[in-house]
Amino acid sequence: MNENQKRGSFSGTLGFVLAAAGSAVGLGNIWRFPYLAAKNGGGLFLLVYVILALTFGFALLSTEIGIGRKTTQGPLTAYGKLHPKWGFTGILASLVPIIILPYYCVIGGWIIKYLIAFLNEDLLGTTADGYFGGFITSPVFPIVFFVIFLFFTALVVYKGVNHGIERLSTVLMPILVVLMIGIGIFSLFQRHTDGGVTRTGLDGLKIYLIPNFEGLTFKKLITVIIDAMGQLFFSISVAMGIMVAYGSYVPKKTNLIKSVNQIEIFDTVVAMLAGMMIIPTVFVFQGQDGLSAAGPSLLFVSMPKVFNAMGGIGSLIGIAFFVMVLFAAITSSVSIMEAIVASFMDKFKMTRQKATVVVTVIALVLGLIVCGGYSFYYFDLTLPNGSVGQVLDIFDYLSNNILMPLTAIFTCLLVGWVAKPKSIIDEFSVNGEKFARKGLYIVMIKYVTPIMLVFLLLQQAFNFIK
Repeated sequence: MNENQKRGSFSGTLGFVLAAAGSAVGLGNIWRFPYLAAKNGGGLFLLVYVILALTFGFALLSTEIGIGRKTTQGPLTAYGKLHPKWGFTGILASLVPIIILPYYCVIGGWIIKYLIAFLNEDLLGTTADGYFGGFITSPVFPIVFFVIFLFFTALVVYKGVNHGIERLSTVLMPILVVLMIGIGIFSLFQRHTDGGVTRTGLDGLKIYLIPNFEGLTFKKLITVIIDAMGQLFFSISVAMGIMVAYGSYVPKKTNLIKSVNQIEIFDTVVAMLAGMMIIPTVFVFQGQDGLSAAGPSLLFVSMPKVFNAMGGIGSLIGIAFFVMVLFAAITSSVSIMEAIVASFMDKFKMTRQKATVVVTVIALVLGLIVCGGYSFYYFDLTLPNGSVGQVLDIFDYLSNNILMPLTAIFTCLLVGWVAKPKSIIDEFSVNGEKFARKGLYIVMIKYVTPIMLVFLLLQQAFNFIK
């Protein structure tokens, strides 16, 4: 048995595309994309996002998948194999999932709790704010549900690429998309009268889709671009080692150009579906003010309030919603853990089973620290972006605002100027395929993308100084 057979591989294009899409369709799309779209002029944000997805996102996604398949290595060793002096980029890329996995699984545990709560109608007669606060500050139950979510994630990764990750993705992804479409259509037919004013789902859809240029300035446009660029990291799962790991499992016979195109389309459609599912519903029952919620407060406070306001059918919609969110969280957490497991397997020559156990123990310890931040040693810390956060927020800020842009910048410099774009283009054309966007790729990976990333990182530095 050769090394590639030991590592495992996807059975074909469909399995790879669904797994990659499952990685991208996570909590970032569900609780961040709708908020950013509502905040940044609705259709204006969508237009900017799609343009960036086809340029900025395309360059990073293609590069990471190409690095993975070319080197057949996880992120920790792939960059060093591409060029011996650039192994530090692999360390950065591997640190990101190590930091994200624990708190992601903690949030996954919260989702399980809320799904059970809607099944048992526990939220009836309670305030969403009080229920959420009471749950996460409990010293026991958040840990219990975190462990359940973590061990299910580990079980899928333990079973391997073909029998674990690919099988999970091919089952859950079609169900997830159907649920999103169903909830999205349902949201369009909602209507609610508050203070003599009637709001409908179609009104919310207009806010989401029609560009709002009111008060648009050059500074505001830059903000929209930066927000859309930041969102793309989550929407296509780049700069966190995942696509390098998944690319390393893609057989040489697979048409990478076709696969990348399909992943781009799938991810963009699902991100837009998340907005269509949430913005009209929140607008109907909470008005324009309700659209300002993002992150955990959107999922665990705003949406339960909406479902309670729907009456009897609200419990059923709440169940469907949290089943959908749970599926999205699982497919993403599996990909995050796989990026670390692949790195440990390749760097330390571990078996998949041993690497999975080691990673699970690391995530368990860090996850307990995250849970304890709300109960055993609660404190408020002001982050550089001005928000007040806890241990979870510290992990999130460090990974998303510092390590991910740094990883992406060094990836662009490595491929654009050291190993040269031809190293990736040749990998995409290994079976004679025509790389139709070759010129665009070279310009983006050498010039435009690194400049945009440096600008994004400088903004974080400015916020820190301010």
